[in-house]
Amino acid sequence: MGKQSKKCAGCWGWLLAIIVLAVVVVGVVLLIKHKNGDNSVPDAAPVPGSPGVLTKSYADALKLAMQFFDIQKSGKLVNNTIPWRGDSALKDGSEEKLDLSKGMYDAGDHMKFMFPLAYTATVLSWSILEYGDQLKAAGQLESAQGSLKWITDFLINSHPSPNVLYIQVGDPTLDHKCWDRPEDMTGKRPLTKVDTSAPGSDVAAEAAAAMAAASLVFKSSDSSYSSSLLKHSKDLFKFADENRALYSESIPDVQTYYNSTGYGDELLWAAGWLYHATGDKSYYDYVTGDNGEEFANWGNPTWFSWDNKLAGAQVLLSRVSFFGSKDISNDDTLQKYRSSAEAVMCGLLPKSPSATKSRTKSGLIWVAEWNSLQHPVGSAFLAVLYSDYMLSSRTPKITCHGRHFSPFDLRNFAKSQADYVLGNNPLKTSFLVGYGDEYPQFVHHRGASIPADKKTSCQDGFQYLESTDPNPNIAYGAMVGGPFLNETFIDSRNNSMQTEPSTYNSALIVGLLSGLVTTSSVARSLGQ
Repeated sequence: MGKQSKKCAGCWGWLLAIIVLAVVVVGVVLLIKHKNGDNSVPDAAPVPGSPGVLTKSYADALKLAMQFFDIQKSGKLVNNTIPWRGDSALKDGSEEKLDLSKGMYDAGDHMKFMFPLAYTATVLSWSILEYGDQLKAAGQLESAQGSLKWITDFLINSHPSPNVLYIQVGDPTLDHKCWDRPEDMTGKRPLTKVDTSAPGSDVAAEAAAAMAAASLVFKSSDSSYSSSLLKHSKDLFKFADENRALYSESIPDVQTYYNSTGYGDELLWAAGWLYHATGDKSYYDYVTGDNGEEFANWGNPTWFSWDNKLAGAQVLLSRVSFFGSKDISNDDTLQKYRSSAEAVMCGLLPKSPSATKSRTKSGLIWVAEWNSLQHPVGSAFLAVLYSDYMLSSRTPKITCHGRHFSPFDLRNFAKSQADYVLGNNPLKTSFLVGYGDEYPQFVHHRGASIPADKKTSCQDGFQYLESTDPNPNIAYGAMVGGPFLNETFIDSRNNSMQTEPSTYNSALIVGLLSGLVTTSSVARSLGQ
């Protein structure tokens, strides 16, 4: 017996040596493949752990991008860190006995548009929910939550009863006839609302989505506030669903600035968020039943934007497929959402057989002249989310018309778009104001263009719009509109097509940078 045991001990020694050698060989092979640009995963992707080492470039950019929310705040500013900003619009909503002083200005003007602002809150909530640990590691979580609450306070006050939602503060025609600081505004600030006589399913459902998502953000820190958000969300969703109409048809005046092309995407988006926030199967049945058949447009990739939430809804509902219970995750209709999300991803990957041709020579996704960076940054945000869903669920690949791609391929695409914004482009300029050595100096933004010690009226402020001097106040963290298809950019204050920043763009770039700033797993359940 002893002799045989001695012999076996020798066998185990050789076996251990062989195993160690095999692991080393595999590691070397994977390292070589990685250096050669092959990021394929042989079995399953490794699950990231707690936040890793911060990537300094992304951390610096994230801190800047977060600051633009402070620049855009309306109302009585608390702990204001922007030296050229002060209190403004304190009487907004007063004619209806509402406090609509908070919220954020839309872009370089002084309008508060509910449709893009609610989208801002939804995207910012999503970023916090998925990447809260990364934001915390970068020192930006508290700032993100504070900016979100500044918007959601406004959303709550804009919804004074179940079937009424105030969707605009200010008259854009009057507003755009002035060039003044928000602190010096003297013009009228009329209110616009949707209700049962003039419904708006799109804008009401987007507000519902925002408040459902935000209810998850504040669930553990302020349960009472979270519950209030959720109640508003449920009421708004019911109003939107039972009174189906485009807000831009009910109120034609809004078509000039934020015309809506459909409301089905917002209804699915809101129901998806309400399902995550409540676990109520009725919302799941909503997106997988007749409404899904009518509105989901499965298999046809779309661009994620303030107007179209389908791609976002598909990625959000794919999350249920990745992490839900087996009886739900294998649902045929849910798989259609996931397949549609994968079609979106396949369109983004430059080496995919179905890669979109809507991109510049340097590889930036490019869809529209106005605010051209919205689509590449929004696409990259979805790509990094989907990549992390794959990593955390140990899903090794997606298949695009017979060709396989790993989560690392999606992450690399997302990085390419972020890096372009931060200066890795033919112009060698950053489109994020304050980042790098070269960035726009003539941002189309009233507050940034007028010296803080100059009190101007509506009309005499136009001298600063026309000035050939750079902005006296730097709008740190503003992501401007972006380049043309031929990758040219004209840094001119009058070129609002390219140099105007927007609040909803800030939410997208914050989301993207939050996902890239370091590695970490996403939670299996949102808000956990």
